[in-house]
Amino acid sequence: MNNKTLISLALLAALAGCASTEEKPVEEQTFVNDFPTRDRVEYVLNCVAKHGGLSYITQYACGCKVDKIAEKMTFEEYEAAQTITYLRKLPGEGGGVFRDPARSKDLRKRLIEAEEYAEKSCFVK
Repeated sequence: MNNKTLISLALLAALAGCASTEEKPVEEQTFVNDFPTRDRVEYVLNCVAKHGGLSYITQYACGCKVDKIAEKMTFEEYEAAQTITYLRKLPGEGGGVFRDPARSKDLRKRLIEAEEYAEKSCFVK
């Protein structure tokens, strides 16, 4: 075997060891709202770009951040809050449809709180 093959096998063994966890009964398990992979990747890439580019630190922190947001909001709530965030900037009545309803304000507030929690938890700078 060549060195690349050995390194690949060692990485696979290490990853397999990291993935194994002790099984808990279903009633003791906690489930985090699962965001679709595409949306997680998009979030991490945007976060990495916003925080100075790709490095191990930014990649890890941004991945952590999306996980922490998923602890606080369902994907449907997150998606609605993101949409409201983008469209509330429209001028006049067009933006008012997204700015003014109580549900919009509540979702926006929850997204801000979830992001603040994630930044504190994941040490994003």
